[in-house]
Amino acid sequence: MSLPTGAAPTLNRALRVFFGELVRASLVRPGQALFFARTVARQTAAARLRSRHLREGLLVPPIAIFSITNRCNLRCKGCYAQAIHASSDDALSTGDLRRIIGEAGDLGVSFIVIAGGEPLMRPEIVEIARSFPRVIFLLVTNGLLLHAELIARLALFRNVIPVLSIEGNEAETDGRRGEGVHRRLVGKMAELKAAGVFFSLSLTVTRENFATVTDTTFVEDAMRAGCRFFLYLEYTPIREGTEEWAMTDVQRGEMEHRMSAFRARRRAVFVAVPWDEEDVGGCLAGGRGFVHINAEGGLEPCPFAPYSDVSLKTTAFAQALRSPFLSALRDGHERFEHTSDGCSLYRERAQLKGLLDSQHRPADNS
Repeated sequence: MSLPTGAAPTLNRALRVFFGELVRASLVRPGQALFFARTVARQTAAARLRSRHLREGLLVPPIAIFSITNRCNLRCKGCYAQAIHASSDDALSTGDLRRIIGEAGDLGVSFIVIAGGEPLMRPEIVEIARSFPRVIFLLVTNGLLLHAELIARLALFRNVIPVLSIEGNEAETDGRRGEGVHRRLVGKMAELKAAGVFFSLSLTVTRENFATVTDTTFVEDAMRAGCRFFLYLEYTPIREGTEEWAMTDVQRGEMEHRMSAFRARRRAVFVAVPWDEEDVGGCLAGGRGFVHINAEGGLEPCPFAPYSDVSLKTTAFAQALRSPFLSALRDGHERFEHTSDGCSLYRERAQLKGLLDSQHRPADNS
């Protein structure tokens, strides 16, 4: 097995730049800006730790996406999580969540994206995150379970950044998430701003909402509402019947230009996936930049590639990262690296499933 060392230094530099941008974007909240400034040093130490592991033959990604539950209080149209995960049970205990996060942090994982389902269906995750102040947690939530007491606690836990999912303006958001959701989200943003909580918006970009969510007016309104971190994610049409939601080639080409313009003119952080992956060597799934942990504990390449050959319920995080499937995926990275026409892992899912199957196929000794 070969380790893809080339992506690591570039990604580490990109993360340092990212935190520098967070400092600049959060200057309106001096306490948060100071926290992010201190985090730069912590991230540098984590990068050195990952480099040491790499020299010893273990590739540790800086980012882990942890879908801690399949349960959700909404039934959004086109939801990939509901399409992939039929079960509504949570296989991981609270102790499992804490242990896995602790093992990841000890290895040098810098970011943990807490996702679902709706992660606040398991509210204990906020207290767990509090226990690991050197790790940054992005809590991706539909926002409806944020209440006054929780918002007050988040104001104290600066390493937990609420990331509110929104589809654009009222028509786009309510059309996909349900009537009245946009109005309630606007209210939650006002509460977060009043409490001094640094928060982000997660924008899943489709063919239909592209013009809205990349419009200057939308961004300016969101910034006035308190948002200083915009996370743009290209929609992947996993659910049958949503193929027409996928962005057009023209929109994909325009996305990078619009992000560049926002970064040059707005005091906020803009991250666009998969476009930003191209700057660090293409798709970062499978451990090159991140891994995904599903609600049952399976270690997967990506939320859109629900294939696993190892469970963190029974395997330590360090050992799980040595998964033969993930190693084979990284060795064949050139097949999946291009993201210019959407998610490469989803596009090549048949090859990916074949790669997983090949790891369990008996060797031919004839």
